[in-house]
Amino acid sequence: MPEFAWLTARPIAHRGLHDVAAGRLENTLPAAAAAIEHRFSIECDVGLSSDGEAMVFHDDTLERLTNASGPVTALSAADLAGLTLKGTDARIPTLGELLALIAGRVPLVIELKSTWAKGGRGRAVNRALIERVAAVIETYAGPVALMSFDPDIVEELPRAAPTRPHGIVADRATDARDYPGLSLIERFGLRHLLHAPRTRPAFVAYDVHALPMITPLLLRKFFRVPLLTWTVRTPGERAVAQANADQMIFEGFVPTP
Repeated sequence: MPEFAWLTARPIAHRGLHDVAAGRLENTLPAAAAAIEHRFSIECDVGLSSDGEAMVFHDDTLERLTNASGPVTALSAADLAGLTLKGTDARIPTLGELLALIAGRVPLVIELKSTWAKGGRGRAVNRALIERVAAVIETYAGPVALMSFDPDIVEELPRAAPTRPHGIVADRATDARDYPGLSLIERFGLRHLLHAPRTRPAFVAYDVHALPMITPLLLRKFFRVPLLTWTVRTPGERAVAQANADQMIFEGFVPTP
């Protein structure tokens, strides 16, 4: 898609250019600022607070990165903003705050976190997340792409944000803990992107450890669907990315040309 050439133009910093030793934790404004300084695109994770705000945070719970505990969705945006991340004075930003910092200087790739719940409540939370993210980015002038592991979310993105490219994130889907409530057959479908006729992804982001995987490579070759790969951490993984994908989502090093 030539109109989205920016999506593959530069390496994409996974959760920003984070570096614990330098005091920059993942998905924080300092990590985003460091990526901007190096002119890298930025990938981030977004979920909902209890009051429906789009928060930039990866985990379902707070323990790993903060001194608080419990589900992220149990706290309001104000309560989450009041937490500091371990060993730093950085806080959990809203998506709006991240966009204000980036201000169109580099592309942003947003992963929407799914509940994976099949009932009405889970679908309602996913729909609320889609709608909130779409509202926050609606007037943003910079380049933004949206993606999710959940095909049901990806299918809804063109309706909610029709001018933004939408993509699917995928891996081998062998660990059932990552896909609660999904059967082996359903995870097989995720692995091989069998949902593609209905989700019609503008791009695919596939696990570097699974490449070369035939389905994303076929989409890339015959349908010209751009292929990103994650998360590249080593020279060997970078070689796999260069051989199979259009761009890498990386962490743990600073890429040079």
